[in-house]
Amino acid sequence: MIYVVIGFLWLSICLYVILGGADFGAGIVELFTKKRARDKTKEIMYESIAPVWEANHMWLIIAIVILFVGFPEIYTTLSTYLHIPLVLMLVGIIARGTAFTFRHYDAVKDDWQHVYTQIFYFSSLLTPFFLGLIAAATVSHSIDPNATNFLDLYIFSWLNWFGIAVGLFTVSICAYLASVFALRETNDRLELGLMIKKSKQTMIFVVITGILVFFTAYISDIPLVMWVFSKPLGIMAVSFATICLVLILRAMNRQKLLPVRALAGFQVVMILVAATYQHNPNIILFANGEHLSLLEQAAAPKTISALGWALMLGSLFILPFLFYLMASFSKLRK
Repeated sequence: MIYVVIGFLWLSICLYVILGGADFGAGIVELFTKKRARDKTKEIMYESIAPVWEANHMWLIIAIVILFVGFPEIYTTLSTYLHIPLVLMLVGIIARGTAFTFRHYDAVKDDWQHVYTQIFYFSSLLTPFFLGLIAAATVSHSIDPNATNFLDLYIFSWLNWFGIAVGLFTVSICAYLASVFALRETNDRLELGLMIKKSKQTMIFVVITGILVFFTAYISDIPLVMWVFSKPLGIMAVSFATICLVLILRAMNRQKLLPVRALAGFQVVMILVAATYQHNPNIILFANGEHLSLLEQAAAPKTISALGWALMLGSLFILPFLFYLMASFSKLRK
């Protein structure tokens, strides 16, 4: 049953990165759009994220609950050493959701709309950035439980060049997903041309920040190249992600957009596989060479069994209704 629980943890993280990432990316893409095209971009992005924006954080909640119940030592470690970026990420989630709601549904349209818009923009940008910082801190050997001062314990455990690079890479992934997902929400050739241009720009940003991640890993003595390319699975994952990029570019050039969302989602999954499989199930790597493992630091077998059954039964209700929600919105737009 432990592998069922780990599988649901990994699935929830993947879905949050893909669906939640596209959600955050909508604000990022709009932020970096020229003012004359911003209103049109806002309309397209709104149509793109409308089906799932309120449900996206369910996947983050599921991941947190799995860690809290099934892996309490890992949960405690993360919430202790990384409490600053975690709090900032959660503040960003709350601020973004609040600003999005008031921005679209406020009964009074006044100067506060500009404030809501700016909050929406920068919380969309900073939230995935801090998510990337947290992810980088878990595998960069930067968490030092033997440190004796505040900066080493709670600041430099996550604030470093590798973490910043991964944060920027996460931001670029979110913008990329949002722009690619929005391709099928366009209503005319002008809108489609705008979103294809945005998609290609974010692709370039993904490649640049990806290279930056490997460079900062090298100067920080993090064996990222070995993790990704030392075994066939990593090479295959990178190859599949690259092939998906080529296929998405080809689909955009031919304006055949049916498979682009699935290809982009699969591409992100392959990136996650390449980045995490080598040190799996070790989820936190400490500066002193020790680690926390999903297998070794799991809760009692009875707890894991109950959690596994709860997740399997819950998925029978959650997943079908999620697909129904997305299908319903798709029909309404038609």
